[in-house]
Amino acid sequence: MTEPRRASLLMVLVMVGLLCTYPLAVLAESSTEERLSEAGLTLVALRNDTIDTDQDGDIDAVRVVAVLNSTAASNDLIMKLRGLHKEREVLEVQEIAFSGQTNITLVYDAWSSGEHDLRLDFFDEDGEFIAAYPLPTFVLKPALQVPQVSLVLESGDALQTGEACEIVRDFADETGPRYGETGVRTFTGAPFSVLDSQDTLDCSSWPAGDYELKETYRNGLGQTAESTLNFTITNRPAPEFSLLMMGHENTTDSPCSVQMVPSDNQPVDSLTKIWRIKGEFVESANTTMLDCSQLSAGAHLITLEVITEKMISSTKGVNIIRLPPTELTADERQGLPSISLGPETSTESVGWLSISALALVVSLVVFFLLVRNREPEALELPPIGPTPQVLADGSPDAEGLPTTVDDQGVLWRQHPGGAVDWWDKEWSVWHRWE
Repeated sequence: MTEPRRASLLMVLVMVGLLCTYPLAVLAESSTEERLSEAGLTLVALRNDTIDTDQDGDIDAVRVVAVLNSTAASNDLIMKLRGLHKEREVLEVQEIAFSGQTNITLVYDAWSSGEHDLRLDFFDEDGEFIAAYPLPTFVLKPALQVPQVSLVLESGDALQTGEACEIVRDFADETGPRYGETGVRTFTGAPFSVLDSQDTLDCSSWPAGDYELKETYRNGLGQTAESTLNFTITNRPAPEFSLLMMGHENTTDSPCSVQMVPSDNQPVDSLTKIWRIKGEFVESANTTMLDCSQLSAGAHLITLEVITEKMISSTKGVNIIRLPPTELTADERQGLPSISLGPETSTESVGWLSISALALVVSLVVFFLLVRNREPEALELPPIGPTPQVLADGSPDAEGLPTTVDDQGVLWRQHPGGAVDWWDKEWSVWHRWE
């Protein structure tokens, strides 16, 4: 047999083989109706209805209605409406139990704009696949709200520590929860932990600084949302005031007062005023003026500590000298400081010769003591702690920096650069907070 005839014969045999196997392959593939029939089910009717949920003129959902008939006494089925979009598949599942004939309705809501390929699957009560029914491809535009995150600051124009400050958090996601794909919210930039349940954040107690808040969200469908908020909180300055004295260097029988004069026109009614005389607290003296008429003769340190509602304070002090009255008995003068008569003070002249002799005697005595007694070696004492940083009245020296007291009663002061120190009551010193 020649080569061309052999090749032709081989081609004929291949075509015959294909023609013989094609009916077998067709017969091997059962249709949806046949698979349902094997399970005792008949798909009587199947209808697809498009829905415009939000009435905006765009189709955003598909309602699938299936009418099933069964010859069995009872049936337990699982119906799954599958939607494929952007290589992601979502499911709408319904479990039914029926006998005779029943209607099943499943609704597919679009979660993203574009083409959605739908398919209806049938499973038995054990989850075993029975049949699948392909549905058309729909172009949908979602009516479900996509993830949205928003951070809004509600405060004045120039925000200072202690002022009213609130951050409103708006969050919404209808798509993720619709298909069990709820995501995770992440909040960064706050000085304290923030919970998802906190719709508003009170930032009136936040320390001074530059803040960059950011909230992000991503659901299981890959949809994301993000919002950022930048703002600055500046340090509120400590109260500024001066002290006006009346009665300084006057006698005790004359009027005496110390008055607080605010320099920033701030209302003084909301300020707490603490007066001290030589470090001793003056009871019931939360006023702008202190009466010092009852002070005895001598020098007195009077201090005033002014504290704002946000526990920011500043302290100032003055020295007042009170002189004894001029008309006193001899007994009264003995217990009081003496008044210098200045150039009218009487003195007795002892002469230069007497002064020289006295100086010589003193010099000899000192020389004799130095020769007889060796200078003792200096005693080295161990350090007993840091030098206290206090004012003359014993109160902490804030060095003009703003101070505040936290909920635990700890006193803090803050530097212009934002660093803070805390007051150690045991050693009376400031420690830097690292």
